Amino acid sequence: MIGGAAGGKREGFFYREPAKRVFAVELKESRIHFKEGQDEKSPTYILLPTGERCNRVFLAGTLTEKRRQGEQNMFYRARVVDPTGTFFVMAGSYQPEAMQQIARLEPPTFVAVVGKPNVYQAPDGAALISIRCESITQVDKDIRDQWVLDTGKATLDRIDQSGQTPDGERAKREYNIDPALFRKVVYEALSQMKI
Repeated sequence: MIGGAAGGKREGFFYREPAKRVFAVELKESRIHFKEGQDEKSPTYILLPTGERCNRVFLAGTLTEKRRQGEQNMFYRARVVDPTGTFFVMAGSYQPEAMQQIARLEPPTFVAVVGKPNVYQAPDGAALISIRCESITQVDKDIRDQWVLDTGKATLDRIDQSGQTPDGERAKREYNIDPALFRKVVYEALSQMKI
């Protein structure tokens, strides 16, 4: 979003919005999703409890499990764990590069993932989040640790801005979660790292 542009379209061209850094525990709490615009290419967002919309996420952690499923419509499901919880990642035939990347990885290993979060309604009414993987790359511990630091800073920045934007005000109304909870999560995630 160069210059703070919120949409996915500029001067007749579509572009990818920057991926937001978010911890698993916050993404898991996200249940508000919406589309901006009427065009079929209009971006779909989830609203993070800390008050920012995101169309794409950037995460890093340990790939703990991967599973190949299906025959004709083959896809991979994977679990990636950060210091706060688990991300559920998937890649199918519409993400051929990501599928090939997952196929080459052997858990456990550190990975960095860029993808689009999707909210699904479970039969019991709970909101489940999975990430449709655009890319997944093996990384080292230093890169994972840097992601934890950067994500901690991004989360604290969102908390500090909470309620000062239309998205922030909506998040406060919809989620009714004390921002101190996520501040505590950041400090706990940072304390787990031996830097």
